[in-house]
Amino acid sequence: MDLNALSELLDAYKRGDLDTSQAVRRITDLQYEDIGFARVDHARAARQGFPEVVFGKGKSRQQIVNIVERLLRHAPNLLVTHTDADTFGEIRNLATDAEWHESASLIRVMRDRTERGVARISVVTAGTSDIPVAEEAALTAEAMGNKVDRIWDVGVAGIHRVLAERALLSKARVVIVAAGMEGALPSVVGGLVSVPVVAVPTSIGYGASFGGVTALLGMLNSCSSNVSVVNIDNGFGAGFVASLINRQWEPESKPLTAASGLSGSAD
Repeated sequence: MDLNALSELLDAYKRGDLDTSQAVRRITDLQYEDIGFARVDHARAARQGFPEVVFGKGKSRQQIVNIVERLLRHAPNLLVTHTDADTFGEIRNLATDAEWHESASLIRVMRDRTERGVARISVVTAGTSDIPVAEEAALTAEAMGNKVDRIWDVGVAGIHRVLAERALLSKARVVIVAAGMEGALPSVVGGLVSVPVVAVPTSIGYGASFGGVTALLGMLNSCSSNVSVVNIDNGFGAGFVASLINRQWEPESKPLTAASGLSGSAD
């Protein structure tokens, strides 16, 4: 349970802003909210540093809207991944400040823009076709309070292109590298920097790339010791773990939650 939100809720009860039945329901909802087809995890930010993220694929438009409505009562920032523009139109009815990022098929709400990263995160792609996955990583990292540099299309077929970006790469605390085909770029970048490299295999490539499996295996066998690998096309996972690496943790630091949950309003 988020102790900061609980404290604010009890203060609201003492002021008379909530009656007893409302306070009991809100306390229950601080943990998770059962809405039948989903159990919305309102305690995720307290446990993991960021609110629950909605994976849109496989969910109906109405299910996504209902989950988002509940999440926005408790959290200032929100992500819906693997979704579409029509769903975004529905979300805009709940949050007029929602953003649609077509390149990543992602909806984002950012009401808290506090910087939480100790330095910058660089997001790099081998090719232009890898940008959708990389952009998902970049948007996730920004939503979690990081400054992000985007470095597109610097694959190993023209190695001079990534070498030309060494100065920018050197400013990063973490580097995310998205690559398909044979997945060689993370090893190259790993050899150029002294920070963690989060490699993201993408499903880009011809037949023998096996939908990203070839890139995945190549990255897992990287000879650069600072390279770790997430799942195929998992830009969100890369952005999340890079953000945790880059975060300055303090004993009294507050997770990304909001007192807006007390009002019951999404806006």
